[in-house]
Amino acid sequence: MEKEILEILKAMQQDIKGLKDEQQKANEKLDRIEKKIDITYDQVARSAEDITGIKNDLCFVEEATAKNWNDIAKLKAVK
Repeated sequence: MEKEILEILKAMQQDIKGLKDEQQKANEKLDRIEKKIDITYDQVARSAEDITGIKNDLCFVEEATAKNWNDIAKLKAVK
């Protein structure tokens, strides 16, 4: 009887070790995923900054174009 209990305990110990190993692997995968998410977040933040800059530049171009159009209209009127 004691031998059977000892075998069961050894089997349980091996199962627990296997579970710990799997948990360690899962934690390593989770760490890699978190790093990828951080990198992606940084890239999205930089892209958002770039888009904001492009919008500001486009706004300036629109304003300059409107002013130039107005100046051209005045020059044509003077002719």
